[in-house]
Amino acid sequence: MAERKAARADALRNREAVLAAADELFARSESPRGVSMDDVAAAAGVGKGTLFRRFGDRTGLVRAVFESRIEPLRSAVEAGPAPLGPATPPRERVPAVLDALLQFKLDNRHLSLALEEAGSGSPYQAAHYAWWHGILRDALSRLPGKGDDDADFTAHALLAATRADLVEHLAGAEGVSPRGMRDRLAAFVDTVLAR
Repeated sequence: MAERKAARADALRNREAVLAAADELFARSESPRGVSMDDVAAAAGVGKGTLFRRFGDRTGLVRAVFESRIEPLRSAVEAGPAPLGPATPPRERVPAVLDALLQFKLDNRHLSLALEEAGSGSPYQAAHYAWWHGILRDALSRLPGKGDDDADFTAHALLAATRADLVEHLAGAEGVSPRGMRDRLAAFVDTVLAR
């Protein structure tokens, strides 16, 4: 029994070392695609086989780093206080959630873009997208006059404004500042909610 606990502890330490190393390498890199599994294994002090067994491939590793970074935000949205938490009235919560998600993507541009680009099939089938869509759809459905179909579509339309490829285009090609992007999103959300 003690050996099994030691093996689990070693596996947990290895996982944390890999995530920390990958996070640091991704943050310093122009793109997560420029970081090899060999780079991550060497920085974490583990064998490359450990990475492939634990994460499958670079996409799995990017997803794991993304999830570890976004977990505090998801926790705040799931169970935190206002303005992100579930007890917040929808007219306050929806703009706050979208602003927080946009800020996260601005702070993690290359990682967010790599995750969206790496998805197989439709990005709308990804678990992380479905989670955010569900949060927004549920909040929107609590607004007077919003039916389920309307709330569902509106949640998709609002999330489209925070897609990593759009954030990258606006920040990179068009030179929109983070503050400018957040202000424009807030105005767009206000317009949509006013209807």
